[in-house]
Amino acid sequence: MPRKSQKNPNICPRCGTVVPSPKRTWQLVAPIPDSSGRITVTVMGAYECSSCNYKWRAVISKMKVGGDSIEIEGSKGKELRLADEEKESRKSTVIELDLREILEEE
Repeated sequence: MPRKSQKNPNICPRCGTVVPSPKRTWQLVAPIPDSSGRITVTVMGAYECSSCNYKWRAVISKMKVGGDSIEIEGSKGKELRLADEEKESRKSTVIELDLREILEEE
């Protein structure tokens, strides 16, 4: 039976107590890119309730990296996208070297 997705991963699904932070976190990287060429990186967290000692795992955030954009989806369900200025600053410069010119200088 599939689990129901929870809006806030910091709330205990059994008793409703708010847990301030996960005991441990780790990253899962998707082996295959999506249709836009982006790789999905999922940050997971293992929680333990202080009142009822219930343990659960939940998605903390997801990032889609690569292609022309970066999307970050937080635990609150909001999607953040890079502004055009930030996209421009992320573009790399191409440096081309001609080996013939280097060998002529020697």
